[in-house]
Amino acid sequence: MPQDESPTLLRRQLGRFLREMREKQGLTIQDAAKEVQLSYNALQRLEAGRTVNPKRQDVRELCMLYEVAESEAKQAVDLASRAAAAKDEDGVTSLGGLFSDAFNMYIGMERSARRLLSYEVQVPGLLQTADYARALIGAFFHGGTLDEVERRVQVRLRRQVVVTRKATPLALEILLDESALHRVVGDSRVMAAQLRQLAEVSKLDNVSLRIHPHSAGFTRGILHSSFVILDFGVDSKGKPIEPPVVYLDGGMSSDLYLEKPELVERYTEMADDIRRIALDEKSTRDLLRQVAKEKYGDR
Repeated sequence: MPQDESPTLLRRQLGRFLREMREKQGLTIQDAAKEVQLSYNALQRLEAGRTVNPKRQDVRELCMLYEVAESEAKQAVDLASRAAAAKDEDGVTSLGGLFSDAFNMYIGMERSARRLLSYEVQVPGLLQTADYARALIGAFFHGGTLDEVERRVQVRLRRQVVVTRKATPLALEILLDESALHRVVGDSRVMAAQLRQLAEVSKLDNVSLRIHPHSAGFTRGILHSSFVILDFGVDSKGKPIEPPVVYLDGGMSSDLYLEKPELVERYTEMADDIRRIALDEKSTRDLLRQVAKEKYGDR
């Protein structure tokens, strides 16, 4: 087991999975707890990621109750073991590779977040067209088959439902570096369609899209990378459902998850600085349409 795994992140991922599986079966916490002989509070803590030492047997019985596929049930039990064995370190977690679709750490967080703020140097996955995503994924997995690439494209497109769903859609704020408009992904046709789609989706009430222009120079005098701040909202008592997390895509290396409040605050302040010098939403839409037309021949 990697020594830098965070017990809090692992517990939260396990809790999200169990909550989603329970809701998929249409069961309340009270009903599920009674079936596996847990108290209401015990299952509530487990789903919230607050159980310090999640028991493998509890997870196994819940998976049986929720009719979870055997392969995913085994991964859930393994996640409980790793969460119990991991030690709190410095609030910085490095995770390489992917879990299964059900246990992908970032996708689980994205699906549960109420608000997501992202600074990007390319169009983020939640707003990519199929052709844009296909060009990126095909280039990264250049040795993969067409079927493998297409499967990954469909996974990415399914993630986008969090933005367009009718019930509690994700509040999405994207600060997009202007370079994303000019670095060609696919070809001119792909780029024109992608920029046009960005202009349209930015009209949604729950989406804010603003360009960070080249003319603004370097924020804080540095060339910083992309980052995502995930906020999970508050419960009926006004308490955070989960603490916010900063996600840094590792690209060819391991992804990073920052949990320490001072690190989250540092990135929040960086986002504030970028926001102050970014184009407003109307100017952003105008620029997207202008580049699509003048550079990529969009009509």
